[in-house]
Amino acid sequence: MPKIGCYTLPNPVILAPMAGVTDLPFRRLCRRLGAGLVVGEMVASNPALRHTRKSQLRLDHRDEPEPIAVQIVGGDPHMLAESARFNVANGAQIIDINMGCPAKKVCNKAAGSALLRDEKLVNEILLRVVESVDVPVTLKIRTGWDTDNRNGPRIAELAQKAGIASLAVHGRTRACRYQNTVEYDTIKTIKQYVDIPVFANGDITSAEKAADVMAYTGADGVLIGRAAQGRPWIFREIVHYLNTGKQLTAPPSAEIEAILLEHLQALYDFYGELMGVRIARKHVSWYLQEQPDHLAFRHYFNGLQSPQEQSQAIHTFFKDSFNSKEHAA
Repeated sequence: MPKIGCYTLPNPVILAPMAGVTDLPFRRLCRRLGAGLVVGEMVASNPALRHTRKSQLRLDHRDEPEPIAVQIVGGDPHMLAESARFNVANGAQIIDINMGCPAKKVCNKAAGSALLRDEKLVNEILLRVVESVDVPVTLKIRTGWDTDNRNGPRIAELAQKAGIASLAVHGRTRACRYQNTVEYDTIKTIKQYVDIPVFANGDITSAEKAADVMAYTGADGVLIGRAAQGRPWIFREIVHYLNTGKQLTAPPSAEIEAILLEHLQALYDFYGELMGVRIARKHVSWYLQEQPDHLAFRHYFNGLQSPQEQSQAIHTFFKDSFNSKEHAA
C-alpha cells in the first residue's frame, strides 16, 4: 500500500478535494465506504479569510478518521507556510498544496494551477511549506499550463527535491479546465521522473477505469473526484476490483436510500437545518441523477423547506421506485 510520509494508507483510493463537496459529512461517509484517505475542501491561506463562516466550517475536523488531510491554496510562499503551521496546530496531519484548481477566481489571484507558469515561485512555495511543518506535505497539480506547456514532469522533480511526500496529477492542463479528454501519458512520464508516490486523477469513473489507469501510468493510486458525487460507494467498488479483479455487486435500492438518508442527516447536524436543507438539494440531485423521473422529483424536492419533508420525500421516492420495478418485473 502507498505511504504518505509516516502514514501507510489502507488502500490506494483517495477522495480528491472538491470545493463545496468534500465537507466533513461527505469525508466521513466516503471513509466509511472505503476511501483510503479523504482530503477536505481547499482552505485559503490568507489569514484575513480564516474567520469567515465558510472557513470555520472547512476547519472543522471533529470525529474525522486519521490521518486528517487539509488542502491549502494561495500564491504567497510566506502566507502558505504560515497557513500550513496554522492548520497543523488545528489538527491537520497531512498538508496538501493546491496547484491544480483551474477556477478563474483562484487562478486570477495567481494561485491554484496558475502557479504552474512560474517554476521559480513553485519551488519557493514547496521549500517554504515543507520546512515550516513537521508533517508530510503533498502536492496536487495538473499536467501543465496549456497543451503547449506540459511542464508537469519538471514540477514533479522540483517537488521531490523539495521534500514533497506524494504527488497527485490531474490529466488535463489548466487551459483545458474540465473539457477535452484526459490524457494519462504525462502522468506516466511523471511517474518515471520521481520516486515518491504518484496518484492519478481525472475522469476515473469506474473500478475498471481505475485499474486500467494505474496499470498504464504506473501510478501508486487514484484520486476520485466528481465520480464520487452521489456515488460514495465507488471507493469500495474500486478497492474490491483492485484486490480481486471482480466487480462488486451494485448496492441495492434499500442501501442507497439508507446511505442517502444518513448523508442528509449528517448535513443537517453539521450545518444546521436551514443551511443543511439547502446543501442537501445538490447532493440529492447527484444521488438520483440516473433514476427514472429524477428531473421531476428534483424540481419537487428543491421546493421542500425542512429536514422532515426532505427525508419523507426520499423515503417515498425509493418506495415508489421499488414498487414500480417490482411491478415491471
